[in-house]
Amino acid sequence: MAESSKPSSSKSAKSRAERGADVATQRTTKGGSFQASPEAKSTALKLRIVAMVLWVAAIGLEIFTIVWALLPDKPVNTWLIIGLIVGIAVLTLIGSLLWKKANRYDPASEKDKVRFFVQNQLGVIMTILAFLPLIVLIFLDKNMDGKQKGILGTVAIAVAALVVVFSIDKDAPSVEQYSVETNVVKELTGADQVYWTKNGSAFHVCAEVPDLSRSKDIQSGSVTAAHEAGIPRLTKKWVSEATKNCGYTTADVDRVLGNVDDVNRTLDEDQVVEQSGELEVAPEVADEEPADEEPTTAPTTRTPATSTR
Repeated sequence: MAESSKPSSSKSAKSRAERGADVATQRTTKGGSFQASPEAKSTALKLRIVAMVLWVAAIGLEIFTIVWALLPDKPVNTWLIIGLIVGIAVLTLIGSLLWKKANRYDPASEKDKVRFFVQNQLGVIMTILAFLPLIVLIFLDKNMDGKQKGILGTVAIAVAALVVVFSIDKDAPSVEQYSVETNVVKELTGADQVYWTKNGSAFHVCAEVPDLSRSKDIQSGSVTAAHEAGIPRLTKKWVSEATKNCGYTTADVDRVLGNVDDVNRTLDEDQVVEQSGELEVAPEVADEEPADEEPTTAPTTRTPATSTR
């Protein structure tokens, strides 16, 4: 029945596309493990040293604020405390941004989950250390009335929360991610060369993809260079882009994917459609239909992957 053949077809196409997204997000490590170059390690070390110096200075300023402006039995200058809070925030934030940048040059491994978390979220930890004692002592201070405590406490909490938001690394890099992405790109294209735009959310395996077509400033370089430029990941659409826009065949993609059965990632929202209550790969994303099956819907204008050049 046509009813039974359609799920089989969509499952096959979905499996291939989902495996592409899966490989791009660390489910396969074929090809070796990423190692930061000596130059990258040196750059990361310098950034981390500067970040630590700034964090130490921020905590020192916090201690100064507590000991000099809050603890002594004297009236508290509201504007002075606010100025000191802002100073602590600036030092902490710059340190966090530098630390995150250092992790792009020399990422941690996910195998040690504690170290991975601490290394990537150290900016948040240092922000808490730089603000929490100060916030607590503001509300416990006996030299301020309720209004002063409310103003200074609110300012300190708001500023600390803002710094935390910018310190969190939501796209924390890892050795495994760099390994997979580099291996995928090398296996598919034969070179460690990817393409991106300055404010892009992902990098691509060729410059001819639609996501880059609207930009006049397409940058290129290695996977590591893309991460160093602030691009968080290889696009999850690399499978469809490779065959539709970059001139690679389905066989080229299959060579990269190999036997990847651990599929637990979904496609991007714009890559799936709902049919009969079930999610299926959108026609413009799925690879070509199997040759031995009759299409159950009107043919699309999509060019088959194996006919690209």
